[in-house]
Amino acid sequence: MEPLGLVVHGKAEPFSAALRSLVNNPRYSDVRFVVGQEQQEVFAHRCLLACRCNFFQRLLGTEPGPGVPSPVVLSTVPTEAFLAVLEFLYTNSVKLHRHSVAVTFGLGPLQERCVAFIEAHSQEALRSQGFLELSAAALLPLLRSDKLCVDEAELVRAARSWARVGAAVLERPVAEVAAPVVKELRLALLAPAELSALEEQNRQEPLIPVEQIVEAWKCHALRRGDEARGAPCRRRRGTLPREHHRFLNLSFK
Repeated sequence: MEPLGLVVHGKAEPFSAALRSLVNNPRYSDVRFVVGQEQQEVFAHRCLLACRCNFFQRLLGTEPGPGVPSPVVLSTVPTEAFLAVLEFLYTNSVKLHRHSVAVTFGLGPLQERCVAFIEAHSQEALRSQGFLELSAAALLPLLRSDKLCVDEAELVRAARSWARVGAAVLERPVAEVAAPVVKELRLALLAPAELSALEEQNRQEPLIPVEQIVEAWKCHALRRGDEARGAPCRRRRGTLPREHHRFLNLSFK
């Protein structure tokens, strides 16, 4: 057997910096994008995008075609989010700002890193302006996480604040804006007094479907979380203990 050759590793920082300099750089670019409502032109490199991301591989095809290609129009994608995705694809790292958390293009590793960061800094994230500006698609993976270091009562308050902002921006009812995400709230973790207070607030400002609150009450009545379908009873990392939790299935994965 031929002996393995010596592997020489160069310094990562100069390599990353060199690739970062190509992000949105027209030099050697062979594909252009027109991004966002402001129709900003963004330059990229077809071979790098295609080898790093299946979405771009399918979008761009296998052949560049003759001459300068027509721009690829992505009018519904925020420009800053698109540039963050490019930076991650080019350098395998990205510095995220509050507008640039991207859950798009099927870019799993970036989404996973964003979620992991928020899981580790849940309190700060929920109280930030950036949280209020998340899309429903970006918020769903967070509310499905068992690793959030925050109690369910605070998550309910954060979801209401998020829905209020969205309702004002979209000029739609709060309950309509909240509908895709509130089903992920684990109301059975709340104590009876908290559920009663939530019901009263819900009458004044509808946020959560009545059926979902009923399922939470059913957990309390049956004293068995696994009997109430549609009412998740699994605790999160930050769930504060309550008396009734001893009756529920509070496994943590």
